Amino acid sequence: MKKIILIEDETSVVSFIKKGLQEKGYEISVAFDGRTGVQLVQANDFDLVILDIMLPEMNGIDVCKEIRKTNKNVPILFLTALGTSENIVLGLESGGDDYLVKPFKFIELVARVKSLLRRSNTNTTPEVAEPEIDNEHVLQFSDLVVNDYTKKVTRSGEEISLTSTEYKLLLYFLNNPEKVISRAEILDAVWGVNYELGTNVVDVYVNYLRKKMDQQDDNKLIHTVIGMGYVLKKP
Repeated sequence: MKKIILIEDETSVVSFIKKGLQEKGYEISVAFDGRTGVQLVQANDFDLVILDIMLPEMNGIDVCKEIRKTNKNVPILFLTALGTSENIVLGLESGGDDYLVKPFKFIELVARVKSLLRRSNTNTTPEVAEPEIDNEHVLQFSDLVVNDYTKKVTRSGEEISLTSTEYKLLLYFLNNPEKVISRAEILDAVWGVNYELGTNVVDVYVNYLRKKMDQQDDNKLIHTVIGMGYVLKKP
């Protein structure tokens, strides 16, 4: 049975979600404030975190950042009334994997939960067809090296620090080298949704990767294909 923690301070929302997900076969734990939520996640092995932003003791963005300090892999789904593009990007940038705005349909919440759990089961070592592979866990493309066992990323020998979502995005590019990838394909592969979020979140995250990886214009690996998407190709 998959174990989910719900970090939410509204008792009516907690009751609704807990009852519904338990009926779907999930084991649900609850924290009513951010600080307790962090402590429970750090002390237990949860398969998914459902997280509000407006919480007592510690807001959801800070909760997410604290969780990511010690747990890079547990999927985090923001569930909040804050629905602007800026809020969504901030949540994803802090380490969240998905973002659902209140009010929501329960059927959509269940779909997001299933998608995140499915991705967490298959995301440990993605199958890579094209990049040069030094050994079982190390991927190399040009001077970019990724160790998928230690999650260490380097370019020209310099280590690059990535968030969990940035790392997933980079692995997807490595899995599709020299191929033009649309924004819709990236949304589906990295965020597990096959429809537009109504934001420029893909462009934002590609820009994050570029700032960390492509610091010289004549040595870029990620290129824009106008009107089509992006491509990972050698300089």
